[in-house]
Amino acid sequence: MIKTILSEGLPVDEQLLIRKKVITNGDGDKRICIVTGTHGDELEGQYVCFELIRRINENPGMLNGTVEVYPALNPLGVDSVTRGIPTFDLDMNRIFPGDPNGHLIEYTAHKIIEDLRGADMVIDIHASNIFLREMPQARINKQMSRKLIPYANMLNIDFIWIHDAATVLESTLAHSLNVLKTPTIVVEMGIGMRLTLDYGNRLVDGIFNMMHKMGMWSAKSTAKIAKPTLSTKGEVCFMNAEASGIIIPTVSHSVNLKKGDLLCRIVDPFEGKVLQEVTSPVDGLLFTLRTYPVVYEGSLIARIFAASAKE
Repeated sequence: MIKTILSEGLPVDEQLLIRKKVITNGDGDKRICIVTGTHGDELEGQYVCFELIRRINENPGMLNGTVEVYPALNPLGVDSVTRGIPTFDLDMNRIFPGDPNGHLIEYTAHKIIEDLRGADMVIDIHASNIFLREMPQARINKQMSRKLIPYANMLNIDFIWIHDAATVLESTLAHSLNVLKTPTIVVEMGIGMRLTLDYGNRLVDGIFNMMHKMGMWSAKSTAKIAKPTLSTKGEVCFMNAEASGIIIPTVSHSVNLKKGDLLCRIVDPFEGKVLQEVTSPVDGLLFTLRTYPVVYEGSLIARIFAASAKE
């Protein structure tokens, strides 16, 4: 069943339409919501929505509860491959929980929150931008970590990044729902404007694993569920370019590094010179890596979780 959350008129007979797919079976009262498309240029979640629904449709009798799938919270952005909401020049993930008496987008955010509110679990799927690739990871507010880490461990991801509360924007969908005691996990993976099928399949396996452990899916997952690395104390190193130029990578994404390992060279294509050799300052896990080859001084190149700080 497809349900409409919001339908509002736009100029020149256009319409802002936000919908969800609702799949219910059995007498279970658990509800899990899969949300994506908040940023229109982050498309990794589109494949997850497809594959999750496809697998449920193959074995609907295994479901005991309700699964709700929201492929596009920002349909105008998805249609135009725009991060924010076109025309309004707004980042949708910076206006939650919205306002029932506000302008159209604030009202839309309010309606989304009210529709998701009360779910037993919300998975908010994001991708990186077009410049960086992220390994499958969960990002969790430190204040909610005790409750959410056990669920994140079920999701077949590689990394759980616990942020201090000050670094988690209060105007995001996840923060707003968690404040309302609707448990929400942000999953970040892949790269902007692309689909990484391996990552998508892994996350779908993880969602079914979570559903099984919540008593919503009768079949136990046959996939090998990864045990993610956990970061809780701010042990993440940020690597930034010290020169402008072209990146020549020397390592693959999602690898374990040793201190001093060469990540990439920044070169000058006019002079044939190496401007900077970027090396790892620590032993650790490379979980974010720049894929777009042009950099400017200060551009983010990589994020590394320091292995010596593992718990």
